[in-house]
Amino acid sequence: MEVLLHEDLAALSDLDEQSLLESLSQRFRQDRIYTYIGDILVAINPFKYLPLYEKEVSESYKYHEKTKLPPHIFAVADRAYQSMLGRLATGPRNQCIVISGESGAGKTESTKLLLRQIMELCRANSQLEQQILQVNPLLEAFGNAQTVMNDNSSRFGKYIQLRFHNSSVKGAKINEYLLEKSRVVHQDEGERNFHIFYCMLAGISPEDKDMYGLLDPTQYRYLNGRYGSEDIVRKWGEKYSEVCNAMDMVGFEEQEKVDMMTILAGILSLGNIMFEPTETDALRVTNKSMGWLKATAGQFGVQEEELLRSLTCTLSVMRGEAIRRLHNQQQAEDARDSIAKVAYGRVFGWIVSKVNELLAPNVDFDVELSEIGILDIFGFENFAVNRFEQLCINLANEQLQYFFNHHIFLMEQNEYKEEGIEWESISFKDNKPILDLFLTKPIGILSLLDEQSAFPQASDRDFVDKLNSKFKSSPHYEVVRSHSPLFTVVHYAGKVQYNGLGFLEKNRDTIPASIRSLFINSVTPLLSLLFAATISRTGTLMPRKAKLMQKADDNFNSTRKQSVGAQFKHSLAVLMEKMFVASPHFVRCIKPNGSKLPDQVDNKIVMDQLRYNGLLETIRIRRDGFSWRPSFKEFAQRFNILLIKPDLPLTKESCMSILNTTEIHGWKCGSSRMFFKYWHQEELARLLERLGKAALVIQKDYRSLRCRRKYLSLLVEVHRQRQAQRERAEREAREEEEEKRREQELEEEMRRRLDMEQENKRPFSPPVPLPRKKKPQPQPRSILPTATHLAPVPRPRSKQFEATPFDNLEVHIELAELVGQVGGEERARERSKKRKNTIRWFKETQARKVVHNGAFPCWFHGMITRRQAEDLMTDKPVGCFLIRVGQSREGYTLTYKGANRCRHFMIEMQSNGKYVILGEDKAHPSLPDLVQHHSQVGIKPFNELLSMPCGQTCDQNTDYEDLKGLDLLATANHGSPKSGEEGESTPDPVHLELQRLFLPPGQGPSPESQRPPVLRRISDRRHRAVAGGGEAPGGRRGERGEGEEEEDGTDHKSRSFPRLYPSIRLAMREIQQHFPDGQDQSPSISHSTTNPSWRRTDS
Repeated sequence: MEVLLHEDLAALSDLDEQSLLESLSQRFRQDRIYTYIGDILVAINPFKYLPLYEKEVSESYKYHEKTKLPPHIFAVADRAYQSMLGRLATGPRNQCIVISGESGAGKTESTKLLLRQIMELCRANSQLEQQILQVNPLLEAFGNAQTVMNDNSSRFGKYIQLRFHNSSVKGAKINEYLLEKSRVVHQDEGERNFHIFYCMLAGISPEDKDMYGLLDPTQYRYLNGRYGSEDIVRKWGEKYSEVCNAMDMVGFEEQEKVDMMTILAGILSLGNIMFEPTETDALRVTNKSMGWLKATAGQFGVQEEELLRSLTCTLSVMRGEAIRRLHNQQQAEDARDSIAKVAYGRVFGWIVSKVNELLAPNVDFDVELSEIGILDIFGFENFAVNRFEQLCINLANEQLQYFFNHHIFLMEQNEYKEEGIEWESISFKDNKPILDLFLTKPIGILSLLDEQSAFPQASDRDFVDKLNSKFKSSPHYEVVRSHSPLFTVVHYAGKVQYNGLGFLEKNRDTIPASIRSLFINSVTPLLSLLFAATISRTGTLMPRKAKLMQKADDNFNSTRKQSVGAQFKHSLAVLMEKMFVASPHFVRCIKPNGSKLPDQVDNKIVMDQLRYNGLLETIRIRRDGFSWRPSFKEFAQRFNILLIKPDLPLTKESCMSILNTTEIHGWKCGSSRMFFKYWHQEELARLLERLGKAALVIQKDYRSLRCRRKYLSLLVEVHRQRQAQRERAEREAREEEEEKRREQELEEEMRRRLDMEQENKRPFSPPVPLPRKKKPQPQPRSILPTATHLAPVPRPRSKQFEATPFDNLEVHIELAELVGQVGGEERARERSKKRKNTIRWFKETQARKVVHNGAFPCWFHGMITRRQAEDLMTDKPVGCFLIRVGQSREGYTLTYKGANRCRHFMIEMQSNGKYVILGEDKAHPSLPDLVQHHSQVGIKPFNELLSMPCGQTCDQNTDYEDLKGLDLLATANHGSPKSGEEGESTPDPVHLELQRLFLPPGQGPSPESQRPPVLRRISDRRHRAVAGGGEAPGGRRGERGEGEEEEDGTDHKSRSFPRLYPSIRLAMREIQQHFPDGQDQSPSISHSTTNPSWRRTDS
């Protein structure tokens, strides 16, 4: 039984398939899902929640020693992070973490856990870490779907590059590979479309569904008429709220999100357009589909007639003459589905491009950044019907298996031979011939596919016949005798039969020029941008302005455009280049059963994965081999400090001398490098850590000595200046006494002469006074206080803290003045400048957002200092809070009264105008929304709730002296209508809404938008009711007053709309006329009442 509980399988003494299987199964039944094979982690998917990922567990794996804690995914993250920083035995190098396994083995969850732990390790009190963490739920919604094998299967591959400077993350980049676009228009039995469609339909409010043109989910052909149970729909609604929050956190703009959702609604509507032949050769849209055509045109922002023309015919130009070719019904449906696939694929590509733009490192070009890459790519798949997507997915897994074999077996064993190390060769299953079958030029499968795709008349049957003729003698290819175009490839993980139908069309991935030009001219800016973008060699979307790209139309000629297979092949090559120059860490994920059930192990399924992953051979080479093989130079440079000898030569002898001073055994020395077991790295790193701690003690003592000497010298200077001051004071006192004595003598002489004159009664001329002795010139001002007899004034302290015995020591005050006097005036000027800039920022951009009902909320205290805020909280109960404007930055600070002390939380403003508490994962459209949310959800890390606002000190003198005039201006703007306006009737709300829709942003039908931002009206329903004669029940969006403003100064509370919103509304009414009377078009399942994060509610 002891053998079964080994945490490191490389320590197994009896090594065979059965003992390996029993060891993993036994650990799995005890919920020990992680096991080491040397430095490789094996992770078995538990299909249930386990308490392995709590905050306490995460903290325990920070900077830990591998032998002291059980195997864990957090340990892999910690090892990669420490290796990148050069804190382990190897020097600083870029790292990559390769997560592999078949579909449903838990790769996506492992990626999220790795990402979370790395962000915990590099936490630097910035919002960037939370933004990076929010990328995963966003990409999951748009790129994952339910399959037969996995409820949350990644239908694309991604390589996340985290960029670091020193120990802090500075940015991230996402590389995406081969999105399965065909899933948008077709799903097999038991599968679903991408998650975002279901989340959108479950989470959007009825008003927003009306705006986007969305109806009952069961009406959409692209969703196969299936929706879900009440529990599933509720989860989708929650997921939609997470997606909206993720877009807010990352920095997506409001109009971008509305345009994106409108395009997704257009894709669903497009799938419901059906065609029927006419008496002529032309096609027409069926009567029931006319409404869907109009809805699609409105949602895509194009003309209905032009969209129909693009679907039903192809226009080409030959010799200057335009030729129009009509489509048959199948061609029209293919064109319809092609538009849906391309539109969705480009939306997904734009999301990735936008994320990379928002998370790009904000550092100088000359700053060198380190990197940790995390590869989460689709797992090996073998379905009942395998298509072009499965072939590409399995090719990617073949490439990863080759990378694993090359790094673990091939490269290592070749070095043993070259260096003369005695070694018994370990055989492994080399899949290089299978890769050659796919990638060899000019007769590989992908090359032949490109060759056939270049012929317009070629068919999928021709392609398969060519494969059969070329590879019939290959041991990795099998010919299938069938009427259908089938062929079989013997992969490293087993045989997979592929159906060649659709291979050529999917590889070409062309869109008609008429469709592209139609969408480039769309009034929806996002759609125009997507179709004007270029596609890189790796298939990445590179958005540019449409007007710039119209000059380069030849780049999109279908005969010159790279095929999907060529793009995927090139992207794999680029990925391998990045991974080969980094230090890899491997995580092998295993699926315990095919039913997705917890606590069940299917021995056959697990054994198959162990065999084709080569884990038995991996254990052997990790047990007997030498995984770490530094050169003499690398080793001597890294560990010469162990000899404590300067200028050590970087030779073999030096390496031997270093190792002889340690107690490490089992290593070997080759002709040019050293050979170590995987555990030797930790032992050597421990020795370096011991010396590092000793160095810290030396540095601490040395710095303490320096500071002590500096303190004593300053103290001597203080005493010297104090003695000089005393001597100067004594000298001045003596001079003053001498002057007083001379004056007294002169006065006595004057009195004596006057007395004599009166006695003689004769005129008397006063004596000429003696010249006064010149006073000494004032000495240069001393840096010490002039009045030494005065008691020192203590520095102001917060009432929250008691004074310490050292606060009133005269020597400490003098030292502080001596040290801090230099540059004090300059810092004061800088603080004053920052304060003025912050006040100007608040007045111009924030005042109208904060003022409510013509006054600031009671929890808003303007620009007060940290100590003033703490003084206000002195007698308040726990949970009391206030919000103040930052004095030196454009932002806010939330001050909270905790149980033992006041806490101060920074409130940052995102680039899209959202408010986020630093470290939180929720973005808010306004400060009142933030306060409302955290009165119900605690603030991390102590989950503290905002329970009671801290009011002003009194009614007359507000805490916001610098800002108090703004509420008066706002109150003046909220007065009753002018006398000239009293007799005017209220404008038609529909007319106002149509005006708002078709006027350019920033221009309104009233002079309200021309006023300065501070003078515009503050949005409030009661004031609108007074000014506009009341409000319709429910406060419909189309009947809002002009007082609603937006962040840019136009309309704060009015929201963004699709560009052709009226057309969409009319189309929806036409569609509903074709449904049976009484059929309810709202979803029958009650969805979550959570509003989308961009839907503004009145505060």
